Amino acid sequence: MKLCIPTLDDRGLAAPLSAHFGSAPYFTLVDTANGACEAHANGGTHAHGACSPVAALSGLRPDAVLCGGMGARAAALLLQAGIRPLLVEAATVGEAVAALAAGRVQELTPDRACAAHGCHS
Repeated sequence: MKLCIPTLDDRGLAAPLSAHFGSAPYFTLVDTANGACEAHANGGTHAHGACSPVAALSGLRPDAVLCGGMGARAAALLLQAGIRPLLVEAATVGEAVAALAAGRVQELTPDRACAAHGCHS
């Protein structure tokens, strides 16, 4: 599975997760099949509610976005593009990947989506 994990920097598995998908400075991609890990700058950072998640991920082709939070609109657009939005509680990319492997992630549903900044830390 190819994961896209919003991060604060480009340190691979040691990169800290960004608190919110659209405002993450980087998207770190991890291929769980072979362990490959690479970071891409997020050229589409936004003011809240103004992101275009599918455009921001253009060309990266992840199967899922694994993050601490995102808005309902972004989640719906990802689902329409065939990308699963998943919620995880983790400090780093490595911890997020381990949480996925252990089954400690949740599908992002409308009732779990963020309604405004400040909805999570």
